[in-house]
Amino acid sequence: MAGKPRLGDLEELVLLAVLRLGADAYGARICRELVDHAGRSVSEPTGRRGGKAKRYFALRPEGEEALRSTRDVRERMWAGVPDGGGAHAG
Repeated sequence: MAGKPRLGDLEELVLLAVLRLGADAYGARICRELVDHAGRSVSEPTGRRGGKAKRYFALRPEGEEALRSTRDVRERMWAGVPDGGGAHAG
């Protein structure tokens, strides 16, 4: 497992939003996706584009691999959690 990319929470969510949105992945849509589906709010530099073209984003293979690796680690960890999942008294 050493050497595999590790994503932080926000990085993972942003990459997932880009993956979910596909060709529609641009700043405002990504922010809306994070609010709507993850309950996370991120700020953008400004609400006005001032005539600038939208900047679109896409996942490269390295980003997709990092997402899959992160998902696999989370799934392995969740696999060891009992159904109740609550804290156990010591």
